[in-house]
Amino acid sequence: MSRVDTTVEEPAQLTPRRSSSLLKQLQVADPERVVTEDDENPEFKLPKTTSLAVVLMTNALMQVHLSLFFIIVPSSSVYAQRLGGGETFSGLVIGIPTAISAVTLLPLLKCDKGGYKIPINLCCFASIVGSLCYALAHKANFLYLILIGRMIMGVSFTFFMYAKKYCSDPRIVGIRRRTTLAAYLVVGQGIGLSLGPFLGGALYKIGFGPNGDRLVFNGFTSPGWLMAAVWLLFWGFVTLFFEDVQETAPRTQSSHPSEIELQPSQLQPREQLSGPSPVQLSNPASFTRDVDEGEQFVLGPSQWGVIITMSWFAMTCFFILGSWEANIPIFAASSTSSLGYSPFKSGNLIAIGGAITFPLLLTNIFVGKMVQDRMTLAAGSFIGTVGLIMFEALLIKSSERITFATLLVSWAFVALGFSLATTCTLSLLSKKLPGEWNGRVSAVIQCSNYMGRVTGAIWGGSGVVVGMKNYVGLQIAFVGIGSVLFSTLWRDLKVKTG
Repeated sequence: MSRVDTTVEEPAQLTPRRSSSLLKQLQVADPERVVTEDDENPEFKLPKTTSLAVVLMTNALMQVHLSLFFIIVPSSSVYAQRLGGGETFSGLVIGIPTAISAVTLLPLLKCDKGGYKIPINLCCFASIVGSLCYALAHKANFLYLILIGRMIMGVSFTFFMYAKKYCSDPRIVGIRRRTTLAAYLVVGQGIGLSLGPFLGGALYKIGFGPNGDRLVFNGFTSPGWLMAAVWLLFWGFVTLFFEDVQETAPRTQSSHPSEIELQPSQLQPREQLSGPSPVQLSNPASFTRDVDEGEQFVLGPSQWGVIITMSWFAMTCFFILGSWEANIPIFAASSTSSLGYSPFKSGNLIAIGGAITFPLLLTNIFVGKMVQDRMTLAAGSFIGTVGLIMFEALLIKSSERITFATLLVSWAFVALGFSLATTCTLSLLSKKLPGEWNGRVSAVIQCSNYMGRVTGAIWGGSGVVVGMKNYVGLQIAFVGIGSVLFSTLWRDLKVKTG
């Protein structure tokens, strides 16, 4: 009888509108409060406000750090040559952080205890030490200290995966909040695209004043000194305000322990007769809900197709963004174009393009939660492809006709489109698969991002050598392959909004 009374008195599930309103009231009244299933519809739950802010700020700072070192690609060659290295060594310096990050990721997943405190502290520590090593190489006149510093920085980049994982963790983030938080991560990416290149170009110019090459702080070393100081200050902020996810966090929104306890007689016969019931994967509609943790989840052909499609787009987007960031300073300074830009001017161009996209990425936070993830992916891919086609058309006519304005417009379309497309790769997959798959899915998407970053940087650096038309043509081909996958699996890509 007591169980029956408990069921009758259980409050009705809140509607999305009432849940969202209640969430705002609770967090405004007490920002430190962790809103649980008892307070709101679990599809709309969010993590602790201060901890979420720390994760988002860490992601933005890493994006600035990454973009800051992308814009010094031309100067890094001179830096390495000044210490006795060659072009091959310079390419190794540029690409090694991402490779080290990928190698470090799997061991770190095994010792993180399902939390985020170890990864975020490791990120801060590695960023400080790596930046210092990079900066001290000039004073120590030791070439391999540059490489060591960049390798240590690579360890810090593992938190890119943990930031994505945190924003889709079913223990603290509801299914209708994951795309919104992913949009916040992409806003951090927009900050990196605008602020990082500007700082890199400005530091390169300011660092080489009178006798600048003999100073400890110069155009080569200044990014290292600056980022070491910033990360040291931020580490203190992390220590004060970040609170890790508790092991006793509420279960995923699809689990209803009260129903299982109240109706054992309904579940027992089915388990005895047919065993655990697998999720029906042939029906796309089944993907609009989270899968119960107790159910046996079996991947079918269409589900593998969705995973491959999202991984392809995660790789393609970062391949294109990384190649443009690496190629613009090289192309603008080469004899292939008539621009003749210094790293400072190239940094300004990349930064202006990032600044143009920033308001639109910020708007996506509010608009994206009302739009299907597959629609966001389609729109972003279309916008980015427009930029690629525009630039290819200019190259076909004559590379000498490319001006600051035409290059800026093409870059702005590319940056906006493919940044927008990265919003939904992980959030869509996290809505398709059970909560217990979140760690694996996050690792798959991040490894795809790493592959895109590394190969994109190499391809961007080779753009002038292989021919700029071929350079852009390969990127268009990558998007074309993704479009075929996307169109084939359109019905399977349907998930809940938010």
